[in-house]
Amino acid sequence: YWAQNQLAHYTDSQIGWIPSVFVFLSLLLGVQFGPLFDRYGPRWINLIASAGYVVCLVLLAECTEYWQFMLTLGVWGGVCCAALSTTGLAVLSHWFRMRRGLANGIAMAGSSCGGVAFPLILRPALDQLGWKWSMRLIALVVLVLTAVANLLIRGRLPVGKRSGAIDPRCLRDSRLAWAAVGTFCLEFTLFGSLGLIPTYAIGQGFSNQTAFIIIAVLNAGSAVGRYASGILADMYGHFNTMGLMIASSIIVIAGVWFSVGHKLAVLYLFAVLFGAFTGGYISLAPSCIGQICTADRFGEVFGTCYCVVSFANLLTIPIGGEVLKAAGSEVLIGVMVLSAGIALVSFSMARWACLDYKWKWAIKI
Repeated sequence: YWAQNQLAHYTDSQIGWIPSVFVFLSLLLGVQFGPLFDRYGPRWINLIASAGYVVCLVLLAECTEYWQFMLTLGVWGGVCCAALSTTGLAVLSHWFRMRRGLANGIAMAGSSCGGVAFPLILRPALDQLGWKWSMRLIALVVLVLTAVANLLIRGRLPVGKRSGAIDPRCLRDSRLAWAAVGTFCLEFTLFGSLGLIPTYAIGQGFSNQTAFIIIAVLNAGSAVGRYASGILADMYGHFNTMGLMIASSIIVIAGVWFSVGHKLAVLYLFAVLFGAFTGGYISLAPSCIGQICTADRFGEVFGTCYCVVSFANLLTIPIGGEVLKAAGSEVLIGVMVLSAGIALVSFSMARWACLDYKWKWAIKI
């Protein structure tokens, strides 16, 4: 929408830096909000971030220049999202251990439901109400949802025992180091694909409406994948299920995405399958990290790990946009397959490290 309206004189790669900075900060600042969660608990962090995010959306309605979008959504929105997402995931470790995979899957499915609902709301709203009132409508929806979240969220474990400083020494644990590398590659694959699929669809000759709908379809598949992967993880192990999800996504990218061409049905099939499998491993990454550390250190370890991962989100859309423009969709798909392949190797190494480097196939891990 920006590329066709307010930011029409900017390239796709330049526009891509705005959501990249948003996702980058939402993960990078987890390195601080994680320890703050351990120290102060979720309530006040979540309340302040919720208010800040609603104000961000209200101000976004008034933006007309590139720098305004960057500061409002990219920077301010990224900071608020970091606080909301870190506390929302970290609090689960206080309440769930045996069924943590399912709990994470249900919580992460909320993100996918938003990914389905908001494009479907925005498409008619932008046509009928325009940019300003569409953003105000979204701000109202977010206000209601965050109000409910603030009424329900609470921690269980004692707070105030940690200093709120990060501990890079946790990356000396080879299990966490391998998991961090794997998650880095998974985020590069997911957000690079998610950010560029609408541009890819339009480049293949599909309509703008299809570009909007394809994101909703992908997120619908992601919601199913996040929930189902949580159930599988509790049954067969988090790392085992993670390996299955990554391997399946590689098959989908290499086998189905390459075959899309100008066939709309294949594009929708790819969106559903890709959403399901990538949603699975996005849901499983926090639970794999939670399996490595104790519950009272989850915020700190999660934040440190995602500080590393955040750089993948900063780079993937601008790099992918340049690759798509300069070399074409086939090369972009090849880059995504390579990234997912490295992730599969990394999580296999993390699984091996969890078993003290004694490989065992038939074990729940």
